[in-house]
Amino acid sequence: MKIFNKAFVFTILFFSLSGYSFAHLQGDTLTSNNNNVAQQIYSSLNSKELSYNAFAHAFSGYQKLISENQIDKENIITIIDFSKSSKKERFFIIDISKQKIIYESLVAHGKNSGWDVPSSFSNLSNSYKSSLGFYVTGETYSGKHGLSLKLDGLEKGINDNARKRHIVIHAADYVNSGIIKKLGRLGRSYGCPSLPAENYSQIIDLIKDKSLIFIYSNQREYLNSSKYL
Repeated sequence: MKIFNKAFVFTILFFSLSGYSFAHLQGDTLTSNNNNVAQQIYSSLNSKELSYNAFAHAFSGYQKLISENQIDKENIITIIDFSKSSKKERFFIIDISKQKIIYESLVAHGKNSGWDVPSSFSNLSNSYKSSLGFYVTGETYSGKHGLSLKLDGLEKGINDNARKRHIVIHAADYVNSGIIKKLGRLGRSYGCPSLPAENYSQIIDLIKDKSLIFIYSNQREYLNSSKYL
């Protein structure tokens, strides 16, 4: 049972990370220290693969979604960084309370989004493109790819057709280092963020049931239009 509401839990987490006590709570202190907290957590992650820009944008949206009570698993953020080559690890699960990356992996993008680094994104059915933005994870099911995790896009016109498009997280045999050696890039999906089969069920179990996923690109059109950034 949750004793505190999400906003209060987040405030406790926020100020414990920033080194503030409740005696310092006043006015816009929380807002004015957002960047400092993001920088502190990012530094603690000590990652050469996760970019600061991807993390900072994810953390900004995370705060707003916590305040709107849209996330149940508050300590977990998953970031998919599509500003990077498919040959690089660009799927990251972060435990915010421990300030630690607990999983990182290769991840596929949609076949019509680009060859190696995706540059074109869509919310349309049959586009075979990835969609950017903030999602919450839904329920699991067993489909043609085995265990799969449904996603709910939170941004109208950007990713809110995720359910209709059957955009889910699933394992795929085209997501591995052998494919990279053969093709010079990772295999691609019909728009789903597909993962390697290794440790897959553990990942699904960790992030299912309303944790946050943020799919990032440095595409200016998205960054300027998202209501969470």
